[in-house]
Amino acid sequence: MSAPAQSPLAIVDAEPLPRQEEVLTDAALAFVAELHRLFTPRRDELLSRRAERRAEIASTSTLDFLPETAAIRADDSWKVAPAPAALNDRRVEITGPTDRKMTINALNSGAKVWLADFEDASAPTWENVVLGQLNLTDAYERRVDFTDDRTGKSYALKDADELATVVMRPRGWHLDERHLQFEGQPVPGALVDFGLYFFHNAKRLIELGKGPYFYLPKTESYLEARLWNDIFVFAQDYVGIPQGTVRATVLIETITAAYEMEEILYELRDHASGLNAGRWDYLFSIVKNFRDGGSKFVLPDRNLVTMTAPFMRAYTELLVRTCHKRGAHAIGGMAAFIPSRKDAEVNKVAFEKVKNDKDREAGDGFDGSWVAHPDLVPIAMKSFDAVLGEKPNQKDRLREDVSVAAGDLIAIDSLDAKPTYDGLVNAVQVGIRYIEAWLRGLGAVAIFNLMEDAATAEISRSQIWQWINAGVVFENGETATADLARTVAAEELAAIRAEIGDEAFAAGKWQQAHDLLLQVSLDADYADFLTLPAYEQLR
Repeated sequence: MSAPAQSPLAIVDAEPLPRQEEVLTDAALAFVAELHRLFTPRRDELLSRRAERRAEIASTSTLDFLPETAAIRADDSWKVAPAPAALNDRRVEITGPTDRKMTINALNSGAKVWLADFEDASAPTWENVVLGQLNLTDAYERRVDFTDDRTGKSYALKDADELATVVMRPRGWHLDERHLQFEGQPVPGALVDFGLYFFHNAKRLIELGKGPYFYLPKTESYLEARLWNDIFVFAQDYVGIPQGTVRATVLIETITAAYEMEEILYELRDHASGLNAGRWDYLFSIVKNFRDGGSKFVLPDRNLVTMTAPFMRAYTELLVRTCHKRGAHAIGGMAAFIPSRKDAEVNKVAFEKVKNDKDREAGDGFDGSWVAHPDLVPIAMKSFDAVLGEKPNQKDRLREDVSVAAGDLIAIDSLDAKPTYDGLVNAVQVGIRYIEAWLRGLGAVAIFNLMEDAATAEISRSQIWQWINAGVVFENGETATADLARTVAAEELAAIRAEIGDEAFAAGKWQQAHDLLLQVSLDADYADFLTLPAYEQLR
């Protein structure tokens, strides 16, 4: 491949970063520009199609499996490509952003896989976007060791055979990267994240016995999976690696994708690795799509919607059956608990819940599951070891006992729980605290002993919006109204100021976070994604 000419991409409104020239090379930017030229028009069409689909749901208040793809579902002959050795055993995966400390801790955690996150666990500041790429390349070249200036603690990688396999997650299709532009238009963040990572690391990863592996977030249809597949085909040819080297695991975290799981695997079949069950974004998607559907679609407090709720059980069991029918890995949900260094009793109770959750997933046939903290790796590992033993996965468990009807996936009213006033307070508390950290550039935030990411904020603000618009009456007799939400938010803001002091309050972005949460929770015009207006305020 001859050296490319100067990239047509412009770096806009961005302070120079240390070593950015190692990431933003002319050759890498030329590749991203080519991805943008070839694939952004289709991305734009698919975003328009999302709006059309949402309008259909608003008029019908229902969803069904697609008649036009029935032949794909009925054809038992096709399977996804066999898993490469580095992705065959995925019994525990740890998730987290790509800052330097997390990079080392995640790789060293004992988990089989690290979901290296440029999406919901990372606020997309230019610094996080560029330096996160640098940290991953440094890790592959074993140059990532460092000493924390604040604590004096040193961090270093273990031996190569002890490190987790990296599966990188780019941003969703809806997000643009304003700092990289083509003829005045921003490049989609997904193409920036994927393009820079793939260009710099695909060949290096093959040399390490791994490969360019990806998690695909926020997918809403099989046509979006087809777009990713075409990108993979182009990218592999561009850098000169064999077709089928890329592997992708798709998060089934939207309600529309739950009806197209087989089709999504089919579109990606030469590059597919599995599907994942993501809880908070899935619930957020239900609220977003069925917000006109009346009381039967009103969700109770988020913590009352466990994975044993009938409609969530239908979703996870269908996912396992679908994956194993097609030879793909089924990856379970997140254990988000953050262990307390001060309260052993809190840890004991939480660890038992994590164990029960992972025991259930392993028993249901999942091949692996997520945790948010290294201390949870041994707990989840024990649950899957008990079921898998020496086997790398349980894809031979076909779960042909599972039968899920279209209506089962949206039977929200099958859950015997109601919204509570405490649930409203918690949604406001978590929403303000998370958004404030996000606006400071932090995407993974420990709040009340749970690791929260952008999906948490999305379900929090969606529930506030839904409860107000449905006129929910709480158990204390109060009705969910905009004024009540404003009162709770004002009380929380005052409580935070009292908790951290005036100086720390003034130094943070608390008022901004409060205002943004109320904006996306109270506006009559429901914002598709909280991160869209938030990104306008991210500096």
